[in-house]
Amino acid sequence: MIDRLLPLFARSFLSAIFIYSGIAHCFNFAGIQQAIASKGLPSTLGMVLAVGAIVLLLGGGLSVLLGLKARWGAMALLLFLVPTTLMFHLDITQKMEQIQFLKNVGLMGGLLFLAQTGPGRYSFDNWQHRRSYGQW
Repeated sequence: MIDRLLPLFARSFLSAIFIYSGIAHCFNFAGIQQAIASKGLPSTLGMVLAVGAIVLLLGGGLSVLLGLKARWGAMALLLFLVPTTLMFHLDITQKMEQIQFLKNVGLMGGLLFLAQTGPGRYSFDNWQHRRSYGQW
């Protein structure tokens, strides 16, 4: 039984940081735009990237949490995480940036694992598959 529940717990833990971050981005939209602009990007592009970040964080996070197109959700979060890590956390000479960089690398590993293995038994993806084949 525990082997059936572990993917559910893993998806919940993995998605929590992305959902939380997506909500935080909504409440600090101007700050996110400023952080993007501080990297030398135009402010109009900063707005587009900030909106894109929120969509990827919330959409991908909820997808992983619910196990609804979870592999696509994991890939969407990777699409967010790789450039964000390279843009904001590459200065590993600073202790906090080193921690953020390694945290993101760990998250990338979890997302790649989810993209490979799928969401597990207790997920919307599996429920739809089992329902269509009458395996309940």
